[in-house]
Amino acid sequence: MKKDSYKKSGVDIEAGNSFVENIKEEVASTYRDEVLGELGGFGGLFKLDTSKYKEPILVSGADGVGTKLKVAQMMNDHHSVGIDLVAMCVNDIVVQGAEPLFFLDYMAVGKLNQDAMLEVIKGVAKGCRLSGCSLIGGETAEMPGMYRNDDYDLAGFAVGVVEKSRLLTGKNIKAGDVLLGLPSSGLHSNGYSLVRKIIFEEQGLTGDDFLFEKERVGDVLLKPTRVYVKTLLDLMDNCSIKGLVHITGGGLSKNIPRVLPKGLTFSLNKENIPSLPIFDYLQDKGALSEEEMEMTFNCGIGMVVVVSPAEVDRTIERLDFLGESFCHLGEIVDGE
Repeated sequence: MKKDSYKKSGVDIEAGNSFVENIKEEVASTYRDEVLGELGGFGGLFKLDTSKYKEPILVSGADGVGTKLKVAQMMNDHHSVGIDLVAMCVNDIVVQGAEPLFFLDYMAVGKLNQDAMLEVIKGVAKGCRLSGCSLIGGETAEMPGMYRNDDYDLAGFAVGVVEKSRLLTGKNIKAGDVLLGLPSSGLHSNGYSLVRKIIFEEQGLTGDDFLFEKERVGDVLLKPTRVYVKTLLDLMDNCSIKGLVHITGGGLSKNIPRVLPKGLTFSLNKENIPSLPIFDYLQDKGALSEEEMEMTFNCGIGMVVVVSPAEVDRTIERLDFLGESFCHLGEIVDGE
């Protein structure tokens, strides 16, 4: 009786099982005390301590890394996109006031490259440790015919918890409130289809060419997305925060309005935004307008904190205590 028909079709179950065994140590390094069981079950188990909450609200988020993965595959450098995967999800739920609890990942591959996928998982585990959440499960799907052998795609899923009374919805934001910007590390995980077009197609560069003080193109493009969770949880514990904005797809211009009540808009002090060479380069070489830049990229700001004027000094003192850089990004004003 033949036993290798499925393997010959492109799906190696034994390799998949071996991969699960090889990642168990990395996965376990993320475990909080609330995790029950270990990797390999049909579902991940997490015991929520409801005694800490009067009305616990679960907050969930799902995201991916987009075509930044093409750069990782081109450079054969897969660690940072694992961090990106976690960062994109946990940053989305913390801005609603939630403490991330656990994370799950989905990896779809043409053919399972254990070395590459192990680097991805190491990055995911690092992202989980940076955000204080546990990697409690996931799926690795070998899909010949859907993906070429070296191609893969990633999706992540994060769940957190917040006391209902501490949910951040932005409903109390008013004209005159202040925007403080926390710097990004670079492009983070948005705009890469345009980035790749400008740098690789139009400028004809490779990942090993050099930019900006002898940094390789690949290294600049693969800087991981910042995880803001611990800074923001601390701010929410020690300051009166009215709103938080994760600057992702749509940039500054499209994300800040997501937390604003009707009748309000915002004004930016653009001269205060820290200048990162990659954004100047893309705007110059791509002949991009200011409007296009602000609708596509984070432009140097990865997170926005909204506070009342009376709370600015205390928030700045706390940011200084945490060693967190910031800029006076702007203010909330009347308008649509």
